[in-house]
Parts: sequence; structure tokens; C-alpha cells
Amino acid sequence: MAAAEIGRIAPQPGDAISAPDPVARARALQPLLAAEGPAIDRAMQLTPAVTEALHAAGLHRLLLPPELGGDALPLDVYAQVVEAVAIGDASTAWCVNQSNVSVLSSATYLAPEVAQRLFGHSRAALAWGARHGKAKAVPVPGGYRVTGAWEFGSGSRHSALLGAHVPVVLEDGTLRPGPDGRPEDVTVIFPKEQARILGGWAAIGLRGTGSDAYEVTDLFVPDAHACFRDRLAERRITTPVTLFTSHLCYAAGFSATALGVARALLNEYVALARGKQARAGAQPMAENHSIQSEVAQLEAKLRAHRMYLFGTLQEAWAEAEGSGTLSMRMRMAVRLATTTAMREATDISVACYRAGGTTSVLESNPFERRFRDAMAVSQHLQGTPWHLETVGRHLLGVPQREAFV
Repeated sequence: MAAAEIGRIAPQPGDAISAPDPVARARALQPLLAAEGPAIDRAMQLTPAVTEALHAAGLHRLLLPPELGGDALPLDVYAQVVEAVAIGDASTAWCVNQSNVSVLSSATYLAPEVAQRLFGHSRAALAWGARHGKAKAVPVPGGYRVTGAWEFGSGSRHSALLGAHVPVVLEDGTLRPGPDGRPEDVTVIFPKEQARILGGWAAIGLRGTGSDAYEVTDLFVPDAHACFRDRLAERRITTPVTLFTSHLCYAAGFSATALGVARALLNEYVALARGKQARAGAQPMAENHSIQSEVAQLEAKLRAHRMYLFGTLQEAWAEAEGSGTLSMRMRMAVRLATTTAMREATDISVACYRAGGTTSVLESNPFERRFRDAMAVSQHLQGTPWHLETVGRHLLGVPQREAFV
């Protein structure tokens, strides 16, 4: 590989959608994703060509165990797949991560035959969103009566299944306590046609996620399609990845998405600098000493945070696989790595956008769309700075409040 190509992640000879290596399968999709990116952005959902390619490559089944047709990937390899998809298109990567983690964290707590029926086929995809306003799941014989509304249902436009996280409310209106004494949320899964899609998705970036709002009213959901996620003692699937909370699995994928967007923007910056002479400059961008230095520093920064994230995930995976547990020390290390990678990748994306000058503001240029995507990624819960406070409290031995680890 030539020195000028260091860090560039692109399809390699022999890559194919059917390749056994899932990272190679993801990289093989990059030309399609890059070409479809503008159409995905305009349609505010993944295009049919992209949806079919994801199913063909098995990219909705990366974390499931083999008995459900999945790859059971180590979390660091999974993050590399998501990163590779994000280099092609951020909205697609966002949907891939959302669906994979949602499917895994549901299947882990469902009866095996139910998980097989819902997720044991190549087109399985699940979307759910954050609770919006009041919602409740009232226990009734055989299941729950669910009422509520949710927003940010990423991937809902191409998913056959929707889910929701709902507080369990008893007939007298009180919240049912869980094993830890706090009010418990039940996760319910139902066919999309049973919900009313409210739409309304309009955002600065990640437009192609089609993150619509939706609602249900007095919907009966059977016990078999309901579960309580992240209760390790109740797992039906006991692969190492199920030792990681759903929060940390989402964080691994979304931080990898941020890294992939930053890589795509840095690649665009390098390509632009090779062929452009700044309007106010007397020399081509590639011969400008300041630009040469900036490109090298951004490359080093991106590679450093990429290796930090994947190295930490590898370390955590080794502990989970070797001991059958995941210590709080390791959970905090993953939280710190994912939050830091997400925030630092955002800074790299901003620097690349600024370096593009007026080229960056044109809709005809990938800078503009990818920058919007980077800004949308940066606003997610997984990148919020109060996660750093959580880790700091742990390192200093200060009692924790709620921690998403």
C-alpha cells in the first residue's frame, strides 16, 4: 500500500458480499453505499438496493448465535463491520447497529422457539425508539395491554417488527417494582402493521435512518413477545456478547459509526487536497505545508482513537470469554473508550469539513452530507459528556448514581 493510502479503508481484491469474513462483506458494500448515499438522504430511508444488499450480506444477524443463523461476532469485530458500513453511508450503519443490538438484546431473553420464529430468518430486522410522553403496559392474563408513543424509531421504514420499552403499570395505577426495587420496564415486540406510524422524521443528518415516531393504543402483546432486557440471570442465550449490556453494545456500534464517518471525510479531504488549488492560495493544496501537517495529524488522531476503541473492546471480550463475567472495571473502560472515540471522531469530522472550504457547503459534494451525518451522530446519548463523569466517579471511588454500563 502506498504511503499516501495509509489509513484508507476500502474494498480489497477478492472482497464479496458472500465472503466468510463479515468485515470484508461490509467493505464490499462501500461502493454501493457511497453511490446510494444521496438517494438515501433524499428519501429519508434506505433504498431498496441497499436494503436487499444488507440482507444478502447477512448484516442484520451479526451478533446472534449460529443456531439463529447469526455470526456471533466478537464485539470488536462487530464494531469494525459497522465502521466499514459507515464509511459508505452513515444512515445505513446507524440502522445496522440499531437492528443488530435490538435483535440480540431481545432474543437473549425470549424463549428459543420465539426467538427462532421472530429472528431466525435472513430478513429479520427490528426497530424501536425512545418513549415519548406517557406509556404503560398493563398486565393482563397471557400478556400486556400496551399504550404509548415512541420516537426515533431508526430503521422502522424497512423493518417488519417494532418494539417498545414500557413501564409496567398495575391496575391501580402504581408502577410495578422490578427485582432491584426500581420501577420495571418491559420490552414488547409486535408486527409493524399493528402500530400507527406518526412519521415526522426531519433532521439535520442521518436522514436516511427514517427514524419515525409511532404509537399503539391498548395493543395486546402476549407474554411470549415480552421480555426484561439486561437481567443477566434470565438469559436464554449465554454467548460472551450477552454479558455486555445493551447500552454498551449500542455504544460500540455508534462510536464505530462516528469513526467511519470521520474516515470517509478524511478520505474526501485527502482526495480534494490532491487536486485542488485554494482560491486564495498561490500553490496547490497538496503542496501547502500547513495542510500536509494537518492531514498527518488528523490521520494519527483517527488511527489512535480507532485502535483505542477496538483494543478496549478486544480486552473486554477476552475477559468475558475467558471468565464468563464482565467486571465493572471493564464496563467502565468500554464506556470511556466508546464515548471518547465518538467525541474525538466528531472533532476530526469538523476539521475535515472546515478544511474543504467552500467545496464543503455544496450539496453536490459528499462533504456536506457526511458533515451533517457526523453532527447528528455526535448528539446521541452514547456520546454525551456526562458518561465521562460516570467513569471519573468510578475511578475516584465516588458512589455512582445511575450508570449506563
